[in-house]
Amino acid sequence: MAETKAKSKPKTRGKSGNTGKGSGEDGSGNVRKLESRVSAYRDLANDYVARPCMMRPSELRGLRRRLHVRDTIIEDHAVRIDEKAQGATEKFEKLAGSLFSFFRGTSLLFHRDMAGEDERLPSVLALGDVHPTNFGIMPNADNVPIFGVNDFDDVIYAPFSWDLKRGTTGFLVASKEIAGHGHKTQRKIVRSFVEGYHARMGFYAERARDASQQMRPDNSPKIIRQLFDSAGESRKAWLRDRYLDETGRGFRANAELTPISSRVEEFQKLIDKVAKQNGIEPGQRTGELRVKDVCVRHGQGTASLGLPRYYCLIEGPSADATDDIIVEFKRARRSALEGLVPENDFNAGAEGDRIAHGQAVHLAEGDVFYGSVEIDGVSFLSRERAPFREDVDLDDLSKKQWKAYAHACGEALAQAHARSDDAGQLDYRIEPRILEAMTPLDLFVDDMVRFGREAVKRLKRDHKYFRRDLKLGAFDMTQKWYR
Repeated sequence: MAETKAKSKPKTRGKSGNTGKGSGEDGSGNVRKLESRVSAYRDLANDYVARPCMMRPSELRGLRRRLHVRDTIIEDHAVRIDEKAQGATEKFEKLAGSLFSFFRGTSLLFHRDMAGEDERLPSVLALGDVHPTNFGIMPNADNVPIFGVNDFDDVIYAPFSWDLKRGTTGFLVASKEIAGHGHKTQRKIVRSFVEGYHARMGFYAERARDASQQMRPDNSPKIIRQLFDSAGESRKAWLRDRYLDETGRGFRANAELTPISSRVEEFQKLIDKVAKQNGIEPGQRTGELRVKDVCVRHGQGTASLGLPRYYCLIEGPSADATDDIIVEFKRARRSALEGLVPENDFNAGAEGDRIAHGQAVHLAEGDVFYGSVEIDGVSFLSRERAPFREDVDLDDLSKKQWKAYAHACGEALAQAHARSDDAGQLDYRIEPRILEAMTPLDLFVDDMVRFGREAVKRLKRDHKYFRRDLKLGAFDMTQKWYR
């Protein structure tokens, strides 16, 4: 997720005692940017595997931990801070507003505390950022709504437990902050999440081909069928009410959308490239794949707030603005887990290609517009927006529904992991190995709960540090090396 290049060694000083501009300084010979620490953390992860008694960031306390939190968040948002992106300020304010938002928006901080962990456990193509709101309804290849994991920004090959630990912590934080649940109920919700994962993994161990099935309205648990029912807005109303101007020929202009119609030809080439990548032929619901308009989309997401995002309007087959298609281009980030997971033999690729690989593996017959392109020399992922793209409203769930939803999320995560040996890079059956690694299940669940509770305590302290630092202006600019 870190957005700056790996730090290079400074050049040897000459007789004058100064380095040249090529060293990354500002030309004065006195200052250079403080850059990414991905390589340093990769070394830490490898060292922890070799020497598991060494200290990791999770062991830091007091001022040292506060500085670690501050430095990591600045590093993670370096591009947005340097570019004075409006979304960066919005994101920091959002992170300060609630513990769950802080958890969602600081994946790099969370995973650096896990550097090198669980190296003995089976690897899968991990989602990387599992929490209750990263599951939802989305379109499949036939534009039919399906339920599953829906955020692939951090996908990477990693021990399967990393996703369960992140998910466990997410459910603990959300159920307490949003629903006010006590420890006993939180534990039941987490157990339901892990048991849903275990049960579905056992199902796939016996019926490997079924991992390609999709969770649709006709075969989903009751709690997910209700989510499908709430995602039934018509495309015509969705386009009219949210996006199109009064003529239906382009995007409206408002606080969320800024039309950039002058770039239609440029984005037409990008759509053509995605269509070629994915074998999308003109006709049927895609019409002639003709771009009508382009806009900048503001203020969306949590982790990605402040990163460039474009919407591309494609004319539908009826040409009457009732069935147009919107394709999103979202800036791709480095995975927050890069350099932290134990070394393995698999490589999902870099930035946009990695994210597209994750979607193709995790979702059977998923969105056909998922792809990777470059815009202004920067990697972007592409995907379709749809009227039935929907996430659960956690505020509306009863205690019983929280457990049912957590179980369904565990099942969806198990399907994504199980496909690592069907559509991913694994050349052996992963399901039996995961089931064995989770035995005995009661002990595994207890370990997950205890990990999550420790992580939540640390998260609360980190959130206090962040909120104080934000008030004191710590995130107004990136850090630099001074002579």
